[in-house]
Amino acid sequence: MGRFSNSNEDQTDVAVDISPLIDCVFILLIFFIVTTTFVEETGVEVDKPQAASSVQLEKTSIMIAITQNGEIVYGGNEIGISGIRPLVKRMMQKEEVPVIIQADQNVMSGLLVRVIDEAKLAGAVKVSIATLKNQG
Repeated sequence: MGRFSNSNEDQTDVAVDISPLIDCVFILLIFFIVTTTFVEETGVEVDKPQAASSVQLEKTSIMIAITQNGEIVYGGNEIGISGIRPLVKRMMQKEEVPVIIQADQNVMSGLLVRVIDEAKLAGAVKVSIATLKNQG
C-alpha cells in the first residue's frame, strides 16, 4: 500500500464534544445566581447629612428613608411610623440584619428618634443613620 491510498480506514470524522463545557457554564450560572445578594433601596432620594466618622456598612440591611416632608419610605412605598415595627419584625425573622435610616438633613430630630425607637422595639440590635463622608 502506498502513501497516497484512498482507503476508508484512514479517514475519520473529528468532532468536539461540547456537552461538558455547557454543563460547566450552567453550573457557574447557578452558582452566581444563588450567591448574589440584592440590595433593596428605599426608593426616594434624601439629602443626607455629612459626618467625618462615616463608614461603609453591610450590603444586606433594612433601608428606611425619612424625606424632608417627614414621610417614612421603604422600598418606594410610604409606610408611616406605624409600619416600621411590623416591617422590621418580619425582616428580622429571616436573619439578624442592621437597620439603616436614610434621613434628610432637615428632618426633625423627634421624628428620627421615633423611627429609631420603633426599629429597636421591633427587635433591631444595630440601628445606624446613613451619612455622607465629610470631604474636609
